[in-house]
Amino acid sequence: MKITEMKRHIIQAAAALLTNLNIKGFFTGSIYKGATKQACVPGLNCYSCPGAVGACPIGSLQAELGKGRLRFPAYVTGILLFFGVIFGRLICGFFCLFGFIQDLLYKIPVPKLVIPKKIDKPLRYVKYAILLIFVIILPLFLRDEYGTSAPYFCKLICPAGTLEGGIPLVLLNTGLRSVIGFLFRWKVSILIIIVALSIFIYRPFCKYICPLGAIYSLFNRFSFYQMHLDRSRCIGCKQCERQCKMGVEITKNINSTECIRCGACINACKKGAISSGFNLQRSKTETKNASAT
Repeated sequence: MKITEMKRHIIQAAAALLTNLNIKGFFTGSIYKGATKQACVPGLNCYSCPGAVGACPIGSLQAELGKGRLRFPAYVTGILLFFGVIFGRLICGFFCLFGFIQDLLYKIPVPKLVIPKKIDKPLRYVKYAILLIFVIILPLFLRDEYGTSAPYFCKLICPAGTLEGGIPLVLLNTGLRSVIGFLFRWKVSILIIIVALSIFIYRPFCKYICPLGAIYSLFNRFSFYQMHLDRSRCIGCKQCERQCKMGVEITKNINSTECIRCGACINACKKGAISSGFNLQRSKTETKNASAT
């Protein structure tokens, strides 16, 4: 399946609109609390965003784990498994609002930075540490006197929540401005850093920080939606790898955990050796190479 960058951005914009249909919330400064707010959307989209008509899966997971009772978060886990098994990180490439924002920021015409591999590679594991510590361990074990826990990733780190929820609500509600403290300034500082980095580095939040991307990445190698490299057509020019902004070594492991299925490699291949879609079977050589990396 060949999708141009423009078509992908149209899909991203449509997904952003569908998950934030409560447009009047941006004028009233109120959060939508209808029935659909109980359902999780596929991408990272703050529950507190005035436009949000659904719940963020990462926020929901923390909320369930932090309720003070040992109960498996079946619904949220099921949703994450559902989207992960079907799409993998295609969600990151097509349906995540904050990913879309980073894509647009990277289009600003300034010299771009390339992170050396010896720094970039270990940094890619930070998002898994954030998932484990801030999304799972802290909500499970760091509780207040009432036995409940805060959504620590949302509270302390998430720049998407600051951009989509925190800033709009503060701007629209005069009462909130009087209670702004260190925590809000801390979150705004993180947002500013991520926005600035996104201009020079492609999707730094997705590469190094996002716990939702970390979850979906675990499904990339066996999700129903797959990338496929036809080695009989590949001439080894590696033009696909030069065009991949996520730094995937496509000829070695096309379904890498870092692949967001954006399609840049497909468009770059002049021999038509790369394709993507549902139920594509990888060759034995590709599977062997993927297992070895």
